Amino acid sequence: MTRSTDRRPVFFNLSQIQMPVGALTSITHRMTGVLLAIGVPFTIYLMDRSVQSQEGYAEVIALFERLYAKCGLIFLIWSLTHHLLAGVRHLLSDIDFGSLLPASRRSAWIVNLTGFAAALLATGVVL
Repeated sequence: MTRSTDRRPVFFNLSQIQMPVGALTSITHRMTGVLLAIGVPFTIYLMDRSVQSQEGYAEVIALFERLYAKCGLIFLIWSLTHHLLAGVRHLLSDIDFGSLLPASRRSAWIVNLTGFAAALLATGVVL
C-alpha cells in the first residue's frame, strides 16, 4: 500500500488532544466514583474505630494529625463533592434539562469549579 492512499494518522500525540470540558467532567466523575469506592469503606472503618473505645479515638485523632492523612481527607472531600455534583448534572441531562451545548458546557464548568472550591474550603477546615 502506498503512503498516498493510507489515511491513518502517522503520529498520534496524546498530549495534543484537547477534550471538551464536558468530557473531562464525565471522565473525572468516573474516576471519583472509583476513589469513593476505595475511600468510603476506609472512612467507615475509621469512624467505627473511633467510637469503640477511648484508645481507638486517640489513634484516629493521631492519624489525622499527619499531613498525608489530612491531604487524603481533602482529596476524599473533593471526590465526594465532584461526584455528587457531576451525578446530578448527568441526571438532569438525562431528563433533557441543560443538554444543549452552551448549557452543558456551563454546567460542566460549574461542577468543576464548585468541586475545587469545596476542596479549598476543606483545606481551610482540615489544615
